[in-house]
Amino acid sequence: MGIKTALPRYELYLYTAVLAVALIWAGSWIFEASSENANRKSFKESVKPGWHYFGRKMDAADFEWVMWFTTFRNHILFALVGHVIFAKIFSLVAPKHRSLVFGVYGGLAVLVTMGWTFLALVLSHCIILYSVAIFKSKWMCFAAGLCTLASIKLEPFNSWQEALVTGSFNLQDILFYGGCGFSIMRCMSFALENCEKKEGNYTFSDLVKYNFYLPFFFFGPIMTFDRFHAQANNTQLIRKEREMWNITTKALLHLGGILVVDVFFHYLYILTIPSDMKLVAKLSDWSLAGLAYSNLVYDWVKAAVMFGVINTVAMLDHLDPPQPPKCITMLYVFAETHFDRGINDWLCKYVYDYIGGNHDQIFKELLATICTFAVTTLWLGPCELVYIWSFFNCFGLNFELWVAKFFSLPPLSTIESAMGEAMSRRIRGLFNAANFWAIVLYNVLSLNSLEFAKMVGRRLIFKGFPLSTLSVLLVTYCGVQLVKERERQQALLEDPEPVKPVDGGKEKAE
Repeated sequence: MGIKTALPRYELYLYTAVLAVALIWAGSWIFEASSENANRKSFKESVKPGWHYFGRKMDAADFEWVMWFTTFRNHILFALVGHVIFAKIFSLVAPKHRSLVFGVYGGLAVLVTMGWTFLALVLSHCIILYSVAIFKSKWMCFAAGLCTLASIKLEPFNSWQEALVTGSFNLQDILFYGGCGFSIMRCMSFALENCEKKEGNYTFSDLVKYNFYLPFFFFGPIMTFDRFHAQANNTQLIRKEREMWNITTKALLHLGGILVVDVFFHYLYILTIPSDMKLVAKLSDWSLAGLAYSNLVYDWVKAAVMFGVINTVAMLDHLDPPQPPKCITMLYVFAETHFDRGINDWLCKYVYDYIGGNHDQIFKELLATICTFAVTTLWLGPCELVYIWSFFNCFGLNFELWVAKFFSLPPLSTIESAMGEAMSRRIRGLFNAANFWAIVLYNVLSLNSLEFAKMVGRRLIFKGFPLSTLSVLLVTYCGVQLVKERERQQALLEDPEPVKPVDGGKEKAE
């Protein structure tokens, strides 16, 4: 059933008004809780001095954000600016060798920043996986890659390797785990792509140039080897029309995003409040819903800004890097839920799509999702919280397929065909609204804590029923319908022919 027919315009205006009022109301509750508890004893560790003249303290609970834009901002800027300058010079002077310059500059930057022991450790990972790659056996590449990844995620191997480089660099431990983790995933991509190469093998220098591309080295995103190799070795460096304008515009948007987050951190302590369960227990149901939602929105903004800064540098190098993740507000299906598009693309290409095929068979989909989340669990670092997160997201992905299969059977499919497009969209919106909050609850536990996620679920589903539960679902339903309308308009711009709903309610052009 298509989505060419729009809902009445007054209905969309009503949805917009309800959503706006609800967001402002929830935001006012969070603002009040932040202002009244700024000097709370439990906030001392994460709420730091901020705008003195405005009398506002700042939520500094996110170490990664503080590291990027406060503590090590100058170091990161210096390294990236140096990369841009050297890359531009050699792109003009010797475009055939620019990929070599990428690798040499990146290797030297890692050496200066982290020390020779860390560089040797990363190179040892490269040598191990390259040695396996020349046999062109995918299962051997996967086994070697996952074992190498496990060596930096599981005790005692990770402590032993970390001890090798302790004292060699002044930055935080996140650079060690980020650098090693992304490096191993890139090496696995190289090995698996080498298995697909029909004649001969890629060289070790190809792996080094790919792995030590500085903008992607420590923080990602991961760009699969086949794409990077083709683009980095392209000598026809011609800009498309208005490409530099688009790059500049995106860079300014990222700068604007940084400023907006800074403002919000001074007025809404969305990261610190969930850590104080005594305070959380006193908040209203709407405040809890707003906190849970805002935490996921912030995580998306952080990923969009951080990856956006890196992607801007990559685009200056004539690369087409993985795009930032889709905004959490636009998500109502598990099939599109991710916060790192690079990792998502990697998993889809080498695991999920490879095993699941076209994803319409229940048992193949179950096997594909289990394998995908098993690799994801190892990537994130096995622990109780990650196990719970993986289980529920794996279940959610499969449950969507089960529901879609169930509703595609008669007489339900016949009833939907008879009720008309607009009514079908409204009914699907109800299911999508409930699914949205399943996505929020399943993911907020990994961003905050299991206790906070349980508190939100208990208050919204049980203690808040029926008033809080139904009112939150109503607001979410309004948001889902606005998202569906935007998708409908985009689909019609791309293809004026009728389009069909897929993935249990996700609608896009065929």
